[in-house]
This record gives sequence, structure tokens and C-alpha cells, in this order.
Amino acid sequence: MSRVLRNLSIAVLLLAVLLSACGSNQGENVAANPADAENNQNVNVVENEPAAENNTASEEVEEPTEEPVVESAAIELADANGTVVTLEGPAQRVISLAPSVTEILFAIGAGDQVVGREDFTNYPEAALELPSIGGTWGDLNTEAILGLEPDLVLAAPLTTPEQVTSLTDLGLTVFQVPNPSDLDGMYELLRTAAILTAHEEETETLITSLQERVAAVTEVIANAETTPLVFYELDSTDPSAPYTSGPGTYVDSLIILAGGQNLGATFEGAWVSVSSEDLISQNPEIILLGDSLFGVTVEDVSARPGWDAISAVQTGQVYPFNDDTVSRPGPRLVDGLEEMAKLIHPELFE
Repeated sequence: MSRVLRNLSIAVLLLAVLLSACGSNQGENVAANPADAENNQNVNVVENEPAAENNTASEEVEEPTEEPVVESAAIELADANGTVVTLEGPAQRVISLAPSVTEILFAIGAGDQVVGREDFTNYPEAALELPSIGGTWGDLNTEAILGLEPDLVLAAPLTTPEQVTSLTDLGLTVFQVPNPSDLDGMYELLRTAAILTAHEEETETLITSLQERVAAVTEVIANAETTPLVFYELDSTDPSAPYTSGPGTYVDSLIILAGGQNLGATFEGAWVSVSSEDLISQNPEIILLGDSLFGVTVEDVSARPGWDAISAVQTGQVYPFNDDTVSRPGPRLVDGLEEMAKLIHPELFE
């Protein structure tokens, strides 16, 4: 009987040990068996929540992340000659072959993409810090141009065909910009430059601002009671036969918008030489000296033989004028319009 009790006690003891062992290994069995872990997912989440968070973080770190690849679309655009020019993407290193083109690039926000300019650029001031590659009227420094590694060269109407050919023969991409004759054409020129350099949004904002300024001038000029005759002097190298702007030029259209009549519009051709006799006969009421940039003064005009009979000289309405603002197809044309309007109709801007 005592042996039976002893054997029973041993059996009970062994059973307790086995049950204890099963309980202590339960977590290990769950971790080792994916099926069991899935079946006990809710239990494990509740009992081991901090561990679950750590596992999630670990998985996020281990997952590879890929940045989206943004590729610039190729640009195909016909230039003023009808040549289709192709760029792999917006130009990042641009050389300008005309002051007007340089002004446009800076105005639309592409100044940082300009790496070279020609000799006659004088605006904006930041452009003067760029290396020059020669002049419009002289030879281009092709060695300097190649050294600047441009991905686009913007040529102007004054760029000769021979110069364009010399650049394309070197493997450079050349785009000939058009030569617009009115403000609408200038706006389109801005848009062309914007497409080539990826500044469309800024350019549309600029154009809207320019159009609003033009509208403000024309609204004021609508109240004018007179239309004074204006002589715009371009070049008086020969004072007895100075040059002026003919019909269809920027000067002509801006004088009209500013509420005046362009004396040069009665002639043929964009640039016209007018004899002193003819000028005195037509008797302009206002004279604007576009050649004041070259040192011509109001006193010079008054001293010309016979010019003291001209109304503008008699009334003191001979004014120096910044020709750059009306001869270069760019945003400063609106500056020129505003200045002209104030000189032609000062009574409306008091």
C-alpha cells in the first residue's frame, strides 16, 4: 500500500513538471511556428504590443524607397528662320547675342541661366558681370563661346547668317529669335524665351503686369484734347539731315499710343533721313532726342541753323530720351511708352 502511494506521488510530481515545462515554452513555440503565430495574432498583439511596434519600425526601415524619376521633356520649337530647334530639356547655359535678348532673359527670371553676352549689353546691371563674347557688328569670339559650354545660343535679327553658320558648324545649338514690330509681338517673344528656359509661369505674370501698365497709359491718353506732332531723332551725325523712325517701327507705334503723331510716319522705310528744310516746314511741337545716349544735347539742337524757328525749340519741348527703352524689343518698351506719354501730354499726368 505504501508502495502504491509512493508511485502515485511520483506520477503526480512528474505530471506537474511536464505541465510547467509546457507553460514556459509556449511563447517560443508560437514564435517558431508561423501558423501558430497567425492563429494567436490577437493574443500576441495584446501581450506583446511594444514588440509589435518595434517590428513595424524595423520593417519600414528595411523596405527600399525609390525617389520618382523626373525627366525633362524635349523641346522642339521653330525659330524666326523656320528652323526647328530641338533641346533635350530647358536650356541651362545660354549665350545671348543681342542686348534685347539679354534683357528678356533676365526679365523672365532666366538670368542665372545666362553664361555669356555680347559687347553692347548694358542692362540690367547684373548682366555686365557676365563674360562678353564679342559684338553684334564685329566678330564673335568662338573660342570664348565654346569655353562657356552653352547648350543654347540665342541669336537676334542683327546676327548675320555667316555668324549663325559659324556657330552651328561648331556643333552649337542656335535659335534665331524673331524681330516683332509691336507690343503683342514682344509678348510672344517673351513666351518663346520662356519655353526655351522653362519660365512660363513667371513670364505670364510679367506679361499681365505689362499689359495692365499699357492699359493704364491708354486710359489716361484717351482724355487728351490734342495730338502733338513729334520728331524722334535717332542719329544726327549729319545735323542737317538727321535720321528718324518711320512707319511700322516701335517708336512709331509707341508715339501713337502715347497720344502723339510721328513725323517720321509720313515717309517710307523704317529709318528715314529728314532734311532740315523739311523738318522746319513740318514744325514738330515736340522733339525727343534718342541720340542723347551719344552725347547730343538740347543746346546742340537749339544751335542748328534755322531750328530756332521750330515750335518745339521755341517752347522748350526738346527732351533727351533713352533710346534703349524704345528700340529694343523687350519689357522696357512699356517703360518707354510711359515716359513718352508724360512728355507728350504732361497735363494729363500732373
